[in-house]
Amino acid sequence: MELGPYLLLASLEGAVLAAVLSLTALGLSLVFGVMRVVNVAHGEFFMLGAVASWFVATFVDETLGAPPWLGFAAALIFAPLAVGALAWAADRLVLERVGYDPERTIVATIGLLYIIQQATLMGFGPDARPVQPPFNHRLALPWIEWGEQGLALYWPWGLSTTSYKLFVIGAAVAMLIAVWLVLSRTRLGLVMRATQYDRETAQAFGIPVGQVFALTFAIGAGLAAVAAVLIVPIQQAHYLMGGDPLLLSFIVVIIGGLGSLRGTVLAALLIGMSDGIISVFFSPTLAKILATLLVAMVLVFRPQGLFGARAA
Repeated sequence: MELGPYLLLASLEGAVLAAVLSLTALGLSLVFGVMRVVNVAHGEFFMLGAVASWFVATFVDETLGAPPWLGFAAALIFAPLAVGALAWAADRLVLERVGYDPERTIVATIGLLYIIQQATLMGFGPDARPVQPPFNHRLALPWIEWGEQGLALYWPWGLSTTSYKLFVIGAAVAMLIAVWLVLSRTRLGLVMRATQYDRETAQAFGIPVGQVFALTFAIGAGLAAVAAVLIVPIQQAHYLMGGDPLLLSFIVVIIGGLGSLRGTVLAALLIGMSDGIISVFFSPTLAKILATLLVAMVLVFRPQGLFGARAA
């Protein structure tokens, strides 16, 4: 197989990573944009979504004897709601009590990280466990090559993907559109944006800022859980899987601009695609090194990110 088909395969893998990363990073960016809280436990909410997905899928399969798609559909509904409810409780019991102070919330979310991680280890165990995808048909991909007869379509051996990976990309795009519609076209989005721009003025106009913060924190965690449910049939669930999503999400929101939806999506596409291609042709370690160098360059030359607003 020539270089072109390999590049296509690597790009597809990068697109899957970019789709999942965009949802995870969007949750982190939303929490910071509205609450000004750096949620260090965001990766553990991602991990909880994957673990909850395994529990739900296993229960539906073993108890009800239902097909895999039903367990996956149940996990896609239950896991984000359960993780969002836990995040809402964490906001009410921890973050609100420290007054959303930037330094204290960092320490508090670090504490949440270790509590969630160790509780999951005790309840779930140290082993990685797979979740069966709802469908996983192998799809052969064509390639176009210039030959003696002009442009010709042929099917190289090994050039293929799965229907589930394409579904992950489509589902993430649909979810991003839904979030954009909520933020830009609904009263909830208007209230969240008002709280983001001026907390004191919003509170003076009767907006329950505390409830908005709790809901925002829950939505951010729920988005991470949705991303985990989508990726767990590909990666498997384990209690240490929150580290990489957290690191990559921070990289994405720093590059795209904290609180910027457009910047988060475009930065996730950049990081996801480059990570997929570099990991296939070189090594995953090199991909992380280059991403970190890109963050350093952004911080030096454009600290607010590519699409973030410059501080007054």
